[in-house]
Amino acid sequence: MNCLLLPIENFSSDAAYIDELSQINHVNKVLTAKVGDMLKIGQMGGYLGTAVIESIRSDAIELRDIQLTTAPPPKLDLTVVLALPRPKVLRRLIMDMTALGVRDIILINSYRTQKSYWQSPMLERLDEFVLEGLQQGVDTIAPRITLQKRFKPFVEDELAGLVTNRAIVAHPYSELSFTQYLQQQPSLGLPSLVCIGSEGGWIDYEIALLATQGCAAVTIGSRILRTEAAVNVILGQWLLS
Repeated sequence: MNCLLLPIENFSSDAAYIDELSQINHVNKVLTAKVGDMLKIGQMGGYLGTAVIESIRSDAIELRDIQLTTAPPPKLDLTVVLALPRPKVLRRLIMDMTALGVRDIILINSYRTQKSYWQSPMLERLDEFVLEGLQQGVDTIAPRITLQKRFKPFVEDELAGLVTNRAIVAHPYSELSFTQYLQQQPSLGLPSLVCIGSEGGWIDYEIALLATQGCAAVTIGSRILRTEAAVNVILGQWLLS
């Protein structure tokens, strides 16, 4: 945790408290902080800053001298449409995309998404993974996350309305590289929407349907990457811009 993010109800006019067990353990066991030490904190949906430890108990840490003066970093102008991955991968992907500053995340069904993934208890823990990502990236604004279980109606009826600039779909068998795509119309800058498949990628039908809504198929290299690696490679373009 690079900051401790607290819900608004944990704040009063001049004090705050930590009552989440993992955060208490982090303060005690990782930071080995003591009464009087300063912590980096943030208010969920608000500002970032510091606080001083007033007292430490097993069930709560009291804070004083709250100073929240720093605005959170701006979100990337980006929507990621992600085919729902394996449950054990989902946590890492949500954490990474949150830490990188993705504004909107849409988890969608695809041909290669197993039906059992939609019944995974991991989907009920998305807020937990978002919190981990925010604390890693030192941010306070959560991405908007929506679930879309029907691929065709979503693509045909909603996808185009989400594109504010241009859109791409990651496809390892495309002849057009991401670099070449950007060079075609450099004045447009980076796309505002990226579609990334689960393990095994998208099938031809899905690529074709996405193309009808203006999503250009691009490759990020000759190697076929795991979903989490592909996400980080692609989103690295936004961090470097």
